[in-house]
Amino acid sequence: MTRINQNSIFYHLYPLGACEAPHRNDFNSMPVSRLQKMFEWLDHIQALGVNAIYLGPVFESTTHGYDTANYYEVDRRLGTRQDLRDFALELKRRGMALVLDGVFNHVGRDFWAFKDLLAHGQSSAYKDWFAGLRFDQKSPYGDPFSYEAWSGHFDLVKLNLAHPEVRDHLFGAIAMWKEWFDIDGIRLDAADVLSFDFMRDLRAYCNQLDPELWLMGEVIHGDYRRWANPQSLHATTNYELYKGFWSALNDGNFFELAHSLGRQFGTGGMYLELKTQYNFVDNHDVSRITSQLRNPAHLGLVYLLMYCAPGLPSVYYGSEFGFEGFKQNDDWNLRPPFDLLDLQKNAQVDLRGLIARLSSLRQKISPLCLGDYRELLVSANQYAFARHAGGEIALIVVNSAEEPAEVNLPLNGYENWRFVDALDESFVSHVNAQGFLHITVPANWGRVLVNRVD
Repeated sequence: MTRINQNSIFYHLYPLGACEAPHRNDFNSMPVSRLQKMFEWLDHIQALGVNAIYLGPVFESTTHGYDTANYYEVDRRLGTRQDLRDFALELKRRGMALVLDGVFNHVGRDFWAFKDLLAHGQSSAYKDWFAGLRFDQKSPYGDPFSYEAWSGHFDLVKLNLAHPEVRDHLFGAIAMWKEWFDIDGIRLDAADVLSFDFMRDLRAYCNQLDPELWLMGEVIHGDYRRWANPQSLHATTNYELYKGFWSALNDGNFFELAHSLGRQFGTGGMYLELKTQYNFVDNHDVSRITSQLRNPAHLGLVYLLMYCAPGLPSVYYGSEFGFEGFKQNDDWNLRPPFDLLDLQKNAQVDLRGLIARLSSLRQKISPLCLGDYRELLVSANQYAFARHAGGEIALIVVNSAEEPAEVNLPLNGYENWRFVDALDESFVSHVNAQGFLHITVPANWGRVLVNRVD
């Protein structure tokens, strides 16, 4: 069992944006301790019931952090190793886990070994560090060689992860991160294009370094078991559920979300062994959920669904205040600086109370963390499922319609059981003798029903 486990609740910070760092590194300035700004957020984050923080890229890079220049130094736009160490120590003092971004598929053109290649060409001692290197043609930048790039972006140079020296360099960086920052996990950027051999060797290395170190891969499409399994990663980003959360609401089509949850976690589901799949409703790469939803009344409902679904919920910084943002070319608008005090005073949408309540329920109601999944009812605008764990049961019932909905849930075997809504304890209902629980669900909202013994 890793320190990241089924009880974990994440808050996702993008430090280069949140700390208002310059968008481009000059590699000459003295480090500026902008990471100190993140200390101001910790009371707020912890008040949301969060117990794990995922930090976007923090190591020396050229622009957005995913174009690494040095895996062993903190980006000077954010501060120093000691600044990050102080932040990590404060998280440990608060009992919070820390996950860092590991960008291992590619580096930036300012990566020290690539600069050596630019300077020395075929004589460079590092020419074998890069994938697809050819000296019989030029790159789009006019270099006297070409190379593989991530998704056609030639500012992101693909590493040759089969090269022993490259692996030693990357694994050595992980050892340094563990020693200096006592990390609890790594989120592998672009895991969907990483070598499977590399990921297996990475898992074996991390198992020796720290058997509890959690590895989570960024994967959008495909069978997540190819990446997450006992030989490679512990989990992946659950983009299938991410899409289902908001499009089921936008399209009045809970069948989509029910299909995904059933396929993943229902009886005989594909991902029953993947206990720590990473769920989210927005992140640094996609439009903010407030902008994605067509009906603002569904904003609370989408968080309710995410918190109650199998997997680990994650809140992206600023979205608890309903911050808006549509995906654009450079994505900086999705990763902006925030003045926390101003947000706390003036935010037009404030989900802090709801998110804190959902976090509390998730910790108190064990089926929400540990339970299985069973569909009870699905229609265009109503959806209900049960989660069982250790003799306890939680029933999640949601209604995306503009009017209250009357639903009958089939609960054979639970005749005469009494259920209370954990979100509104004034609501109580009993399973009748025919094995049905009749309930009213408010418009654009839901119920989390737990059994109470009379």
